[in-house]
This record gives sequence, structure tokens and C-alpha cells, in this order.
Amino acid sequence: MISTRGSGTLEVTDQVAQIVAASGISTGGVTVFCQHTSCSLVIMENADPTARRDLERWLDRLVPDNDPDLRHTLEGPDDMPSHIKMAWTRTSEVIPVGSGRMQLATWQGIFLWEHRAAPHRRRLIVTVQGD
Repeated sequence: MISTRGSGTLEVTDQVAQIVAASGISTGGVTVFCQHTSCSLVIMENADPTARRDLERWLDRLVPDNDPDLRHTLEGPDDMPSHIKMAWTRTSEVIPVGSGRMQLATWQGIFLWEHRAAPHRRRLIVTVQGD
């Protein structure tokens, strides 16, 4: 389980890397899947946090809270916007594994992207396959 602090990105690269290392595989792949409809996953630059903030603000402008045309608001004004943001991004990422390590580039990280304003506990399923 991953605890978020509300909307924004939270890096989970190290947690996934630990699972890959513990699996003992040398070559294969790791799939990270998010079991929720109001947050998503993204591989993004992990060196400069302003890159992620720019992406977050850009998507917030495209899908603002309190849009009067949205009807699904049972859980608040960010309910449907969070579902739309999830649908435009991804709920899973697949990363190749080689030499026992994820083959992410130097500045790539795996991020859980919370689209809700309130903190949540999110479940990620990590599956490692290979030899």
C-alpha cells in the first residue's frame, strides 16, 4: 500500500526496484498495476521535480475540478476529473529487466499520480516475470 498526500506525483521507483531484486530474475520484465480509477502511473523525469509539477498543472488546466458539465460528483468536485485524468494516463507500466535491474534510463522514475485532492491509500500490484 502506498499512502499519498493528496494530488500530485509520488515516486515508487525504489520500492519496485526492491521487489525486482528480491525476485532473483536476471532477464525479463516487471509490470506495475494500479488498482484504482482515480490515480494513475507514469514514467517521468525524476531529476527535476518542476517537470512533474508542469505536467500536473497542465493536466489540471485541461480537466479542472468543479466543471459544471460533469455529473459524476458523488465524492466531491474532483471525483469525475480524477477519473478522466486516470483514463488519459495509464494504470500500468511495463519495464524491461536486464542484469537483475529495471532498465530505466538515467532520469526516469516510476510515479504514482494521485488525482484526488485528499490523501488516499493506494494498492499497486507488482509482477516480475523472467529467468
